[in-house]
Amino acid sequence: MAKEIERKFLVSGSAYKLEAEGIICRQGYLSTAKERTVRVRLFGDDGFITVKGAGDGIIRPEYEYKIPAADAIEMLDFLCEKPLIEKIRYKICFGGKIWEIDEFTAENSGLVIAEIELRSADEKFEKPSWAGEEVSNDPRYFNSNLVKNPYSLWK
Repeated sequence: MAKEIERKFLVSGSAYKLEAEGIICRQGYLSTAKERTVRVRLFGDDGFITVKGAGDGIIRPEYEYKIPAADAIEMLDFLCEKPLIEKIRYKICFGGKIWEIDEFTAENSGLVIAEIELRSADEKFEKPSWAGEEVSNDPRYFNSNLVKNPYSLWK
């Protein structure tokens, strides 16, 4: 079974932008049920569909497949729950690991989250200076929940 082991951190400052070029990402959800999420993503010019199961802490089953970009666009525009998640993603190598920094736009503007995928839940890693408070277990920061309760409504 494919598994995702991911930790998330709030990001402070914008120093990460000096280290990588961002790629525009649009994503939406066909299902945001806690037991299963089904995500459609247009990442640059590539389309993907991802199915994730319920998690156990920071570990959850994940299956991701490339799909035609035209199909992803149609699903995002006509089938996915609204609002869509729109963000700019930066990939940065730090401490021998790839960090993905998502700078959210539109309804989630102002939110910036860094994610790191690990091989095991207890794997040690070096945290960059721009990675702040850990929010891995706070469901408000799950992308699927940002559809239902966008960051712009938190204040």
